[in-house]
Amino acid sequence: MAIDIDPKTGLKRFATRAAASGVAIEGKGYSTNIDASLKTLPPAPQGAVFDAEEQSKYREFKEARRGAADYMRMEGEFSHYLQDHYTAGPVQRESLSDECEILVVGAGFAGLLLWYKLQAAGFVDVRFCEKGGDVGGTWYWNRYPGIACDVESYSYFPLLEEMGYVPSMKFASGFEIMEYCQQMAEKFNFYDRCLFHTTVEKTEWDDSTGRWTVHTDRGDAMKARYVILANGLLTTPKLARIDGMQSFAGESFHTSRWNYHVDLKDKRVGIIGTGATAVQVVPEIAKVVKSLHVFQRTPSSVDVRDQRETTAEERDAWANEPGWARARRARFAKISAGRTAMQANDDYLAGKTKDFKQRKSFDRELTMEELVEKQLESNFRIMEQIRARVDQIVEDPKTAAALKPYYPYGCKRPTFHDEYLPTFNQPHVTLVDTAPKGVAKICEEGVVHDDVVYPLDVLIYATGFEWMATATFNQVVGRHGQSLSEKWEEGGTRTFLGLHSEGFPNLFIVSGPQGGGGSFNFTDAIDQHGDYIVWMLETLQSEQADVVDVDAEAEQRYAEHCRVADEQTRPLRDCITYYNGHGEAEAGSLAYYGGGRWHKIRERAQASLEPYRFERRASGVTASK
Repeated sequence: MAIDIDPKTGLKRFATRAAASGVAIEGKGYSTNIDASLKTLPPAPQGAVFDAEEQSKYREFKEARRGAADYMRMEGEFSHYLQDHYTAGPVQRESLSDECEILVVGAGFAGLLLWYKLQAAGFVDVRFCEKGGDVGGTWYWNRYPGIACDVESYSYFPLLEEMGYVPSMKFASGFEIMEYCQQMAEKFNFYDRCLFHTTVEKTEWDDSTGRWTVHTDRGDAMKARYVILANGLLTTPKLARIDGMQSFAGESFHTSRWNYHVDLKDKRVGIIGTGATAVQVVPEIAKVVKSLHVFQRTPSSVDVRDQRETTAEERDAWANEPGWARARRARFAKISAGRTAMQANDDYLAGKTKDFKQRKSFDRELTMEELVEKQLESNFRIMEQIRARVDQIVEDPKTAAALKPYYPYGCKRPTFHDEYLPTFNQPHVTLVDTAPKGVAKICEEGVVHDDVVYPLDVLIYATGFEWMATATFNQVVGRHGQSLSEKWEEGGTRTFLGLHSEGFPNLFIVSGPQGGGGSFNFTDAIDQHGDYIVWMLETLQSEQADVVDVDAEAEQRYAEHCRVADEQTRPLRDCITYYNGHGEAEAGSLAYYGGGRWHKIRERAQASLEPYRFERRASGVTASK
């Protein structure tokens, strides 16, 4: 039975976890590598300075690609690219029109961690909707060969002490992370709370009842007092819009829906895209295909990975160190430089040394402009080393030249791999440089570039995801009959702390636009946001309130703070990247760049309650505190 009643709580209990599809998936992530030359960056060239000449080179690289990012959603004739290949199909169940206290959208890390925190605080009437067939979120959908997390496992995995678990590798494979999500769900009885293969299509606020009605593709119209959007930053895959895509006669799929029913062995394979996903995919599929053509518009910065197994000494030490993982994550959160965070110095993170770098001292406090300038110089030297690494590894000069990126470090998502660059030395692997505009045509036989047809049996799209643009925002309709997307399109993105948006009461957005509190580790943000949501729910109880909204002026001030923080650091993102909407996003409309200032704003709000509007429906009084 897919739905029954829990005799202990009287709440509905679900059994909608889908069965696996049966196709064999032999997953692995980063390999360990004994070749020291592949695990060390060459030194920066003597006298490397980010001078006018180098800045001009960066500008030319950027401007040549402006307007080339033409993506589309997987809708209509392209909707088959969203097919779930991982399960046998949805579990049949009745449609629901009942009510719960809290409804959460998403069953990835954020959903799992929220459930752990909510039930610990006594909130048990909680229901989850997940479009996939199992838990895992991004790790459910992304199961391509070679997938791994670029944040060190010991800081990234939530609830390690509570689970009694230690990751097997410093940088865990996505397959291990997926299995860990399943173990968390089983241990904390999450499966009973979740409706799988259930996509939320519309969420509407009813001011007369103080409830949200959540409509899904399974015919549900469930009511909830609170709705939490916990469906992630990169959840909506996208396709590059290329002429003739529909005419290709071979097999094709997107990396986020990897089709293991398609055997790549001895096939002619092409992959479009060379971002973070492709950097992990290419070395793995090159081991089995007959030929591989990698179609690149813009090269990634490919840094050293230096993967290693978790040592027996670490396991013994952590077994006798209560709170070791939380302490390690807290130290990780103090690292303010992206590359330093991703390199994840073990001595510092283990608490053996007090700092992760030697601090420089200045005779006065530097301005924000001076700090950005110094970071640009540092980033330039790192990129010089990364470009030197390409020359050191890749044998063909033309291929090496095409693989060199010219933009500030971290402007596009950094990647890490010790096998990606050597893959291009293999005779059956070819880099097709499509710069600056990308692939323009696909035909029945394969990909066409510069009037050359590259015949393919299989075409893989590694074209990424929409950044902070989940379809959910189009479908949430608030007090004024306006969707969240419509509000932001008319007046700019406006939230308070990234968690609330005025006119959308009792709605919480986890890790959405303008959401701070995190670090280079996504788990930090969802941990902070989860604690905040629990605090707000408890505050509503203590205020004897049913509804919470935010003050419009407080929201506007916060949105302006986000805009200024983005403007101040914008030179660090001076390239064409999804981080800035491919150069078209308004300042402050996407990610939060205010660093630790988010915590100060949050703490002031929590102490004073001034930004919040609490409504006590029982008495009909609206209280602003």
